[in-house]
Amino acid sequence: MSRWQDVVDAAPEFAERVRSLFQARKHKTLATLRSDGSPRISGTETEFVDGEIWLGMMPDSLKARDLRRDARLALHSPSVDAPPGNDAGWAGEAKIAGRGVVRERTEGPDDAAWFRIDISEVVVTSLDPTADHLVIESWHPGRGLETRTRK
Repeated sequence: MSRWQDVVDAAPEFAERVRSLFQARKHKTLATLRSDGSPRISGTETEFVDGEIWLGMMPDSLKARDLRRDARLALHSPSVDAPPGNDAGWAGEAKIAGRGVVRERTEGPDDAAWFRIDISEVVVTSLDPTADHLVIESWHPGRGLETRTRK
């Protein structure tokens, strides 16, 4: 598992695109696991602070309960459509997988639950300049940045 700063240090341009995609809109989509193992999708907000990615939520929310029980998560950036008539102008989407680790925070509301993400994977999916191929860039601890294309 890695911190956000590890991604920034290893692949700064990639990390900046990921951060930009996550900050395109306020609300992101968080996937957690319910007690029966089925998936739960929830809206959430994120913060990139001091080399970490933070999730803040109501302390007794179902997603907070999920993460306390089973820390595995997936986080999806906001969806932003391509400009009309310009599929190649689509900025793409970013995803982060890992584990939510409960942490004390010295800032922010006292009545919030805060989770730092230990990262196992970061992915950006976009289109090539001709909008003919899907481009999948992924970063993993120990493997670094890899790029694949799919037609």
